[in-house]
Amino acid sequence: MEPIQDPHQDKTSDHGFAPQVGRSVSIDQAAQLLGVSRRTIYNRIRDGRLETVRTLGGSQRVVLDSLHEAARLNGDRLRN
Repeated sequence: MEPIQDPHQDKTSDHGFAPQVGRSVSIDQAAQLLGVSRRTIYNRIRDGRLETVRTLGGSQRVVLDSLHEAARLNGDRLRN
């Protein structure tokens, strides 16, 4: 009988994927929330101002907490 694994344990799978705690949004959603273009989102990711995660399928998603922080630093509010 195998031991039961803790589902909350931070562990990288065989595919190099490590589960992330927190919510994320697509690049398009991030751009809409900040009221900027997709290109601006990619620039901010490259500059380290936005944090991203990769899905198992390889998509890049923006961590929502980093969007809130970016908006706070710029004195902006996230749009709905």
